[in-house]
Amino acid sequence: MNKFGFVLTRAPLKFKKNHMNYWLIKSEPSVWSFNDQKKIGSKGTVWDGVRNYQAANYLKQMKSNDLCFFYHSNEDKKIIGIVKIIKPAFIDPTDQERKFVAVKVAYYKDLTKPVSLADIKENKEICHLPLIKQSRLSVMPIDSKSWKIICKMGRI
Repeated sequence: MNKFGFVLTRAPLKFKKNHMNYWLIKSEPSVWSFNDQKKIGSKGTVWDGVRNYQAANYLKQMKSNDLCFFYHSNEDKKIIGIVKIIKPAFIDPTDQERKFVAVKVAYYKDLTKPVSLADIKENKEICHLPLIKQSRLSVMPIDSKSWKIICKMGRI
């Protein structure tokens, strides 16, 4: 059991400083959709408002050029596309207490075929992901093997 009270079923991911890491970030499409992100283009937008300490710690580990799956939560429950980190962690401008961080993300690529939560749950090679185990977490790491599998499922 880790300090958050979760039972770890596999070794935690180890991040390398000079190596690209992969992530998944969630947004409710009625609040901020992948199409909204796409319209902003390469100038990107601030990914703010994260108030869960575990998710915030993941934001702090993100580096420029890391890639993130963009997941529509609630209504769709699908990975729709990919965004790129264009500015690593900085103090979240929406946090008056200055405890939490934000990152800046830019549109990178569409998935040809969105990958649903049901598709992920059915695939035994990736059913260990925090997306299933910690479904309320809004930012989470994705190991490189799972990243490749999901990209293949999304036909990119």
